[in-house]
Amino acid sequence: MRALLDFLTKYHHWLILIVLEGFSFVLLFQFNHYHNSLWVTTANNVVGRIYAWEENALRFIHLGEVNEALTQRNLTLEQNNEVLSERLALLTHDTTYAERIMAERMTGITLQPAHVITNSVLRRNNFITIDKGEADGILPEMGVICGTGIVGIVYMTSRHYAIVQPLLNSRSNISCRLRGSSYFGYLRWEGGSPLYAVLDDIPRHARFKVGDSVETSGFSSVFPAGIFVGKISAIENSSDGLSYRLKVHLSTDFSRLQNVLVVTQEFHQELHDLENNADSVASL
Repeated sequence: MRALLDFLTKYHHWLILIVLEGFSFVLLFQFNHYHNSLWVTTANNVVGRIYAWEENALRFIHLGEVNEALTQRNLTLEQNNEVLSERLALLTHDTTYAERIMAERMTGITLQPAHVITNSVLRRNNFITIDKGEADGILPEMGVICGTGIVGIVYMTSRHYAIVQPLLNSRSNISCRLRGSSYFGYLRWEGGSPLYAVLDDIPRHARFKVGDSVETSGFSSVFPAGIFVGKISAIENSSDGLSYRLKVHLSTDFSRLQNVLVVTQEFHQELHDLENNADSVASL
């Protein structure tokens, strides 16, 4: 105890200096917008790099399992592609039909690969961090997908990283339609299981059944039409009884998400600014 008191007596001026410096930094970053923004950006970059190192180590450890799973999935997709191409050729008498449809859908669209650094599925508002940012052409409001379906929308970016707001977020609201029809609604996640979401506002006169597929509608600058979302697992009436409310089994397993693709569409920023301006005028 005596040694501690001697130490405090000897170095008390240094301790007071450290406390005052710390208090000054708190005031500086708390009440100055520029300094606060600079601190948040720097901290995000540092934390992002640390998470990236950790994720790279874990990815290397599980590389064999990932390769095996990808090989099995590629084999399945190749078989499905052959079967579907044969059926389309029989129905349309045109062996290039599928290729032409896919080319039309992907016109003006590029896919930027990225790795998931951090992810969560148990919160009310989950977020995902990826290792691509503004330096790679990634901007807010860009869509994010994976090999099995949609993931979410880019929420915030720094130079080398981006935060994605996934489907598993209470603020997520994505326009989707029933595959093979023009009936669409809005997909939302209400918490609970990360395997299911709810598609609202489907008209009463729409015809569908459990097991039917749900896909993106294309009614925004975020996702092109036709990206798989999931399958209908249950059908309910809306609270007012004027529409259907569909429970959708999501195709994306967010708990195992490692690799994603950011959807970059030509003239994305121009279209996004135009939509924002239209929303501003409509709110007046």
